[in-house]
Amino acid sequence: MRHPWVFTGGMRAVWKGAVTFGLVNVPVKLYSATEDHDVSLHQVHAEDGGRIRYQRKCEVCGKVVAYQDIDKAYDDGERTVVITDADLKALPAERSREIEVVEFVPSEQIDPIMFDRSYYLEPDSASSKAYVLLRETLESTDRTAIVRLALRQKTRLAALRVHEEVLVVQTLLWADEVREAAFPALDERVKISDKELALSKQLVESLVSDFDPTQYVDEYQRELRTLIEAKLEQGDALDTAATFGEEPEEEGAEVIDLMEALRRSISAKRGGADASADDEADADDEADAEADPAPKKRTATKKAPTKTPAAKNAPSKKPAAKKKAAS
Repeated sequence: MRHPWVFTGGMRAVWKGAVTFGLVNVPVKLYSATEDHDVSLHQVHAEDGGRIRYQRKCEVCGKVVAYQDIDKAYDDGERTVVITDADLKALPAERSREIEVVEFVPSEQIDPIMFDRSYYLEPDSASSKAYVLLRETLESTDRTAIVRLALRQKTRLAALRVHEEVLVVQTLLWADEVREAAFPALDERVKISDKELALSKQLVESLVSDFDPTQYVDEYQRELRTLIEAKLEQGDALDTAATFGEEPEEEGAEVIDLMEALRRSISAKRGGADASADDEADADDEADAEADPAPKKRTATKKAPTKTPAAKNAPSKKPAAKKKAAS
């Protein structure tokens, strides 16, 4: 019989570190405890079924920007501060690999409205003794540990508790993220008669049962899958490759085909033309950047490409490379 904390079925750890309280250190791996079962849909042109795609376009220079060349920024209305990946990685919270126990509180004191995401913790050491010790301590004291951890570049507050013999971390909303429920209508005094309250309680008693989440299904998603399967069986579908089509020409953009790119490369080697053909290739690399988190970065000169007579005779459209559909 396998231990309940041995996770299988292709689950991938999203974080690795240790739970620390006092001098006790519990090495663990973090796994997402939930998953989305919704059918993934994308947008198409109603007229011909062609895929609808979005481009990351710079509002200053008008160029389509490759994914690896995009940074984050904060705008206060008058000034913009650019925050690079290096800046974020330099923050102390980003380097932390600990789930620090701040305090142990009675479990009933945590309002469920504060719960955000749930994660399983798996022991990550040769011996699971420290893991089991922490689990049994929480169970025997009926306490929940309030912890701090750095997850996905953010410092988070979370509750550490036991679920079916497995330690679970549930991230919590910060206090100022929970809105105040202030509704004037509830300030009005309403009189409820004893008869009305008795009938309401009687209705509740008629529906009393033990909660079994497996008896409930997402009817909408089930019907959506049935609809998709029916369309496939009836042949009411398009060839996926046919939905890619050609990339539309952007207004004001210079269109360069393969032959023109070759001509420019040869001219650049001879020293008689601009060697910045990589700028026009950014749009083709755009979609690939999503699939590859660390694509090869292009080296492009800052000088804008110069139009040549050959470029004016270039085709108005160029065939687009087939890209993997983005869900």
